[in-house]
Amino acid sequence: MSDSSPLPPVRLPADVELAREALAAPLLSRAVRLARWAGPETRVGAGGELVDEQLPAAAAELGLAASEAADDGDAAACASEAWRVAVDTGLVEIVDEEEGTVTVGEELGTLTSGTPADILGLWLVALDAVLADASVPDLDDLVDAMDVEGGGEIDFSQLDWDPEAEAEFLEGVLGNLYLLTVSEDGPGDEAVPLPALAASMIVPDDMGEPSDDVLEQVSDAMLRLDDQFRLLAPIGLVEFQPVDESLMLDADDPAAAAAAPVDDADVSRYGMVKLTPLGLYGIRARMLEAGIDAPAVGDLVDKGADALLDGTATFPQAAAQAEIEQWLARREPLGAARELLAAARGTDPGAPLRRLRCQQALSLAGTEAEPALREVLDDPELGGLARVWLAEHGATDVPAPSQDLVFWLTVDTIAAQLSLEGNSDELQGLVEGLAAQHSGFFAAAWRVDHPATADVLEAMGRLHPDKKVAKEARKAAFKARSATGG
Repeated sequence: MSDSSPLPPVRLPADVELAREALAAPLLSRAVRLARWAGPETRVGAGGELVDEQLPAAAAELGLAASEAADDGDAAACASEAWRVAVDTGLVEIVDEEEGTVTVGEELGTLTSGTPADILGLWLVALDAVLADASVPDLDDLVDAMDVEGGGEIDFSQLDWDPEAEAEFLEGVLGNLYLLTVSEDGPGDEAVPLPALAASMIVPDDMGEPSDDVLEQVSDAMLRLDDQFRLLAPIGLVEFQPVDESLMLDADDPAAAAAAPVDDADVSRYGMVKLTPLGLYGIRARMLEAGIDAPAVGDLVDKGADALLDGTATFPQAAAQAEIEQWLARREPLGAARELLAAARGTDPGAPLRRLRCQQALSLAGTEAEPALREVLDDPELGGLARVWLAEHGATDVPAPSQDLVFWLTVDTIAAQLSLEGNSDELQGLVEGLAAQHSGFFAAAWRVDHPATADVLEAMGRLHPDKKVAKEARKAAFKARSATGG
């Protein structure tokens, strides 16, 4: 991923549900069946692979009759792949390399006696093995690149393949797919067209119309990803609709002429892919292992209010609300409200956004929280939001705010919105509304004793479309800085 900004949090099912998905993944399920099928007569080669003579029986055990292999690839190849996963995950173990004998592995017991986390750990090992396979080019190309005279080593210069670069490319693609999935403005549960995913890795962000050379690279990458996602789908990482094979046919090919007419605007013909919930779990686990901060909703439920408000500061709105709801569900309302209010105090740059998240959290609290809000009515930093909450909940005997408090709360709110959204259309609308409702707003606002006053007024000057009003805002910002020596 090219963006170094914090990742949005992912919303994952419970481990028990993910473990159920892992066990149902076709490739792992087949590996388990072969591990239970293996016995004293099972023979493997030097690399732990099933010998050719065993493959028909293994395929039959998996129900992969030759007549059914068209949709699932070659039956023997499917059996061989499932066996490799069984070996890699420890479901079976090599007893004697010279004799080529095997026995049941210790990990097979994990499937019946292990916790959901144990099962997911086993699935992650299988995922690593499949990802490694997906980064390897076609076997025929490998054979052609073998240096027989050099002792059977692969000549990578002939193959035009860099193993590390290929693995990094696939990791990058999966990282981009993860980011698209968890972003609030991304496709979410919708599949992503393969060309768009390939372009996200190849086309520079600042490029206008892609050149023919770049488009050719995108096309090559798309076809490479088509092969790779076909391998990754059986382990449960993705749901994948492959590239329409008719696109590969030459126009002069009789098969192309005989093909049914298709809609050229149908982007799904070029392949569609999306991460499953299990796939989101798997990619996040790999990110965490690589030292990437990849948060998940629920990470903060056992932490204090200060960690909740700071941690959700950059979350998208829906994710922040989900995190806050889980946090509140574990606490007594009045105590939670007091803890939130205490954590919302401060004059540091992050404080306005903490108070905004505090407001969001308190809006989800019931009337049991009212005493905590009344306790801070005289607090210069919290009195404004307390009055808003009490008014929204129909409380009586709430003292009217002073003009200073109203202006302070206004500056604090805009500062929080600037931190959260930047120069958004919504903020511009708020700025225009404030200037229209209060003719003397800027004359008073520059005097507000808030650390962000000058920054807020400067932002209002940038955002307001009326040049005269914008100039007033900038002059007020100058006065605010001069008053504080900033």
